[in-house]
Amino acid sequence: MAHYVIMGCGRVGAMLAHTLDNAGHTVAVIDQDPRAFRRLRPSFTGSRVTGVGFDRTTLEQAGIGDAYAFAAVSSGDNSNILSTRVARETFHVPHVVARIYDPGRAEIYQRLGIPTVAAVRWSADQVLRRILPEQSINGDFREASGRLILGELSLEPSWLGRPLHEVEAAAGVRIAYLTRFGEGVLPRADTSYQQGDVLHAMMQVGRTAEISRILSAPPMKENP
Repeated sequence: MAHYVIMGCGRVGAMLAHTLDNAGHTVAVIDQDPRAFRRLRPSFTGSRVTGVGFDRTTLEQAGIGDAYAFAAVSSGDNSNILSTRVARETFHVPHVVARIYDPGRAEIYQRLGIPTVAAVRWSADQVLRRILPEQSINGDFREASGRLILGELSLEPSWLGRPLHEVEAAAGVRIAYLTRFGEGVLPRADTSYQQGDVLHAMMQVGRTAEISRILSAPPMKENP
């Protein structure tokens, strides 16, 4: 079980908090309006922290130092990006994601290495994929027989800089395309995994848990 910090207790923030709480994780929800916490059900076991998500003291009260992931889903793009950068750069939270309302800013944020999800095509599932990489892969497309799915891959940071064909060989998948700076890119033979990339691969449904386990660990070292 891990600790998660969520900034923003709107409909989306409350949904994320309840999902993570149900899974047995510890959760802290930050919102500058204490009335927003009314969206949390009475049985919610996490903590409620009043304040702004980019304030260090507020983040520390939310347990950011022990956080496995941070999700900024407030109604303000600037607040979401600023708080996400503080979580990642000051407190070194390994997994962060920010919701944005202006898709035109996506490329800028991706260049900063911050995974973003545009509100116009946003769902709680997309955020959870980015902060729960140890869970089984959720597919975006399933072919007719039901044996193959197209889904996003979550890789341990040690894979950065490695060629995509090494990812395919290690996990037994076929990378169909990747999202880089907010745009879809067809991989070439020399394409490598870069910070901010989202890899989309075809894989066998029955192997999703195994694939997640393989890619959540560092690449195996080659024998000398």
